[in-house]
Amino acid sequence: MPSKPAPITMDAVYAAPGYLFRRMQQIAVSIFVEECRAFDLTPVQYAALVAIHTHPGIDATRLSAVIAFDRSTLGNVIERLESKELIERKPSSEDKRVKLLYISKSGSAVLREIMPSVEQAQARMLQPLKPADRKALLALLTQLVDLNNEASRVPLRAGDALEHLGKSG
Repeated sequence: MPSKPAPITMDAVYAAPGYLFRRMQQIAVSIFVEECRAFDLTPVQYAALVAIHTHPGIDATRLSAVIAFDRSTLGNVIERLESKELIERKPSSEDKRVKLLYISKSGSAVLREIMPSVEQAQARMLQPLKPADRKALLALLTQLVDLNNEASRVPLRAGDALEHLGKSG
């Protein structure tokens, strides 16, 4: 005999992992934006800037794989970073249709200056937890993200992207 379905309640929603992850994402973005307000960067813009700094000459497709962000939406992120003069786009010598991304001098300066604010934002996100709980949470989140990577609409493919980047220049 089938069991009776659980009643439909908001408590069930509030306790669901997906709901909790979405709420924490909202909170994380809010804290990041607040701490980094002076730099006018979103978390995705920051991640893109770090990736471009770390991998000069990366193209948008590989950047998408490195930061696990949807390629079609990433175009807007790149345009915003370019309009803020934090990055430069240059045509590839091998294929003029492909634009390679480089951090600008002002982008490098912003990256250096924003780091204390980013670190403060990260600390604030975990601050309510005891140190041991912070470590446990990060370990479990890392494990969940890794084990569920393929379920993402944009799986992280940093190794593949960077391997190709190293071969091409």
